[in-house]
Amino acid sequence: MKHLILGNGPAGVVAAETLRKAAPRDEIVMVGHEDAPPYSRMAIPYLLEGNIDESGTWLRKGADHFERLRIRQLRGRAVALNTGKRTVLFDDGHFEDYDRLLIATGSHPVRPPIPGVDLPEVQTCWTLADARAIAEHAKPGARVLQLGAGFIGCIIMEALAKRGVQLTVVEMGDRMVPRMMTPKAGGMIKRWVEDKGVRVVTSAGVQRIDRGSESGREAPLVVTLSSGERLDCDLVIVAAGVAPNVGFLEETAVHVAKGVLVDDRMETSVAGIFAAGDVAEAPDLFTGAHLVAAIQPNAADQARIAAMNMARGDTAGQAKLNGVLAINVLDTLGLISSSFGQWWGEKPEAGGSGVELVDEARYRYLSLQFKDDVLIGATSIGLTQHVGALRGLIHGQVKLGDWKDRLLANPLGFVDAYVARSQQPMALAR
Repeated sequence: MKHLILGNGPAGVVAAETLRKAAPRDEIVMVGHEDAPPYSRMAIPYLLEGNIDESGTWLRKGADHFERLRIRQLRGRAVALNTGKRTVLFDDGHFEDYDRLLIATGSHPVRPPIPGVDLPEVQTCWTLADARAIAEHAKPGARVLQLGAGFIGCIIMEALAKRGVQLTVVEMGDRMVPRMMTPKAGGMIKRWVEDKGVRVVTSAGVQRIDRGSESGREAPLVVTLSSGERLDCDLVIVAAGVAPNVGFLEETAVHVAKGVLVDDRMETSVAGIFAAGDVAEAPDLFTGAHLVAAIQPNAADQARIAAMNMARGDTAGQAKLNGVLAINVLDTLGLISSSFGQWWGEKPEAGGSGVELVDEARYRYLSLQFKDDVLIGATSIGLTQHVGALRGLIHGQVKLGDWKDRLLANPLGFVDAYVARSQQPMALAR
């Protein structure tokens, strides 16, 4: 049996290692397209901060790790898939056949259609090559504009601030981290960041990027915002989101929406083809609706499930994913925030309710969202102890009973609720 894995990020690596344990005699081929060993993109900010060198980003430190596991590595980018012949065409013109295929091609940064976005001093922050280019321009005192204040943008911002640049962050949403934080929470993070010396402009976008020489300015770049303001910049970093790498699947029978649609076995619409990680769109834990949850823990979980089913084929006892749970934990210039599951902000849907606890002066915040008596979403700021209990209640879909009313009255009692309700089945078993 030959297993072909497209992608050598966290999902690809975990899948390859899981396959080797589950199928000791099978052939495993793992393909990556970058000129680097398998590495974690989430480590790039630490590289920019100078806390690690490039080898510190590598997912596995041993130079012969994959060779010892008999995992063959190839370099190339998939450009076409033939599901009938079970072959993949790569950008260098060669074909690779397979018996089982895992699509773990990840995602790529989105470059908005802005005039000047392709100038050399305009960078994304996604690859090691990007990090090298940013390090060259982001010297202490450099004028840097970052487009985007989402999850990835805030991680990059942390690294830039530590490099001592003059940083302006522009976000089209009305708050920072708009897809992770409620309006109140996002506003609190903005105030914290501004107190640390970073300028944040919300409800605005970049209209165009020009050469300074073409605008009569001495700066390398001049950025015009949608508000009409013009800013001199040495470097522009685009952190406007990512999109799954699915282009090579066009005109195939593999169903794609935002990402590659998979079932709870991580199998696609084509038998024998699986997907995991940032490229996969898997069922949500609560609603069953498909969701791309592009975070490394989800990628690893999905990869294990996919690999186990690739090894087992159609035999009984197949592994299943309980459902995707959106999880984000973020350190924004020292302010810790987290978001688990679903949240509805100020407008709970039918059958839902919520509570919000705000302490502006101490930068403390907690929002809990319920569906009937089950906690389905939580957002917090400044709470660094025991927040795992929130994840436990949500992921376990624990029925709270009368604890729901207690939490509506005192949201900070979530640890007591977790101990009381999540341990109940064990107590009853005794």
